[in-house]
Amino acid sequence: MGTFSIILIAISLSMDSFAVSISNGLTIEELSLKRILFIAFSFALFQALMPLIGWFTGIGIEKYIRKIDHWIAFILLLAIGAKMIYEGLSKNATKNDSELNILSIIGQSIATSIDAFIIGISFAILDLSIIKPVIIIGFITFLFSFAGLELGKYFGKKIGKTVEIFGGIVLIGIGLKILFEHLYF
Repeated sequence: MGTFSIILIAISLSMDSFAVSISNGLTIEELSLKRILFIAFSFALFQALMPLIGWFTGIGIEKYIRKIDHWIAFILLLAIGAKMIYEGLSKNATKNDSELNILSIIGQSIATSIDAFIIGISFAILDLSIIKPVIIIGFITFLFSFAGLELGKYFGKKIGKTVEIFGGIVLIGIGLKILFEHLYF
């Protein structure tokens, strides 16, 4: 998998963090630069650790599923993408506490990075190195979370759901690309 595909995956994975960051930016009254950096770092850290954990998990099962690995990667990406699209279309808006504490931030960080765990399993199944994706995913998530917090201070709530839908579509597209490459090349 090339760098461009990894960047697309990283952008797609960061959409949940971006949407939550926008929401946080809208609801936290005193959002200092220090707080923005802490929240963005927390999202990036968990988003980078989860694929690493998933990769180590996937290595243990890789030899048993080598013949169907492309189908598994496709199904996982399809499921994650469909979930993101569904959540993006959902009419339920999440409410955040205006005084977001550290435990809430860590909880949000974990919740927005669960999809990255599954991506890590996919990387192991596809026998991909994990170092480059972890760095790219963490970096892009930090940038998107930082931007989301800043945007949330100035813009309305509609953008958050739209971004999640876009991220879901990109993940499904990458899943289709993996399936197509393994079936026809």
